[in-house]
Amino acid sequence: MEVQQASSPDAAAPTVWVFGYGSLCWYPGFDYSDCITGYIRGYVRRFWQGNVTHRGTKEKPGRVATLVEDKEGITWGCAFRVTGKHALDYLRQRECTLGGYATEYIKFYPRIASEHSGISGEAFPTLVYIATPKNEHWIGEEPLLVTARQIVECRGPSGHNVEYLIRLASFMRDELPGASDEHLFELEGLVRRFVAEANENIERLLVGSVTPHRIRRDTHEEVRRHVTFEYTSRVPDTKLRCLHI
Repeated sequence: MEVQQASSPDAAAPTVWVFGYGSLCWYPGFDYSDCITGYIRGYVRRFWQGNVTHRGTKEKPGRVATLVEDKEGITWGCAFRVTGKHALDYLRQRECTLGGYATEYIKFYPRIASEHSGISGEAFPTLVYIATPKNEHWIGEEPLLVTARQIVECRGPSGHNVEYLIRLASFMRDELPGASDEHLFELEGLVRRFVAEANENIERLLVGSVTPHRIRRDTHEEVRRHVTFEYTSRVPDTKLRCLHI
């Protein structure tokens, strides 16, 4: 874990990197000094966690992303450099108290090296929030059709469950073009199909109680966001097939 003494009056809190792979990718909700894209190894993203506080209710739990161990898996997302007790307390409330997530430290592999944030391109530990089967909202594996139907039918205080899924898929396409997530994109396709079959306007479902925004990326990375051989060569050989190359 990278720890530095905070220079701001926020508190005598450390500086940590937090890995986002769900709603943090399109709505962090906290202040951060740097954001870079990349991946973690040994996990895959799955919509196996129920949610009754943001994207669903107790009667109709929504479906949100968590990480499931897979020794050959990778999960793309972004890492935020966070300083100060306030931001970490916010994350603890949002992810752990309300969301049912636990924390782990997992190595993050930057997509590119960054001169601006001082990242060399080597892997470094990040704080990761992961839902486990022990939490009360755990759904676990279910047919993808069931998950898609549930997402289409669920809404919570933060907005429709469809918004959560669509904005995450859009993040992947916009910020990490070329990276693949079969589970995410297949689920998105099913949800879009079910919404269309119901003659529902999907744009209406994307209006929630929070305002999404594009992540404020590291300026050095922003200049080099095009897909290149350097981009794909960072992925372990066993996963190049996931990028369809």
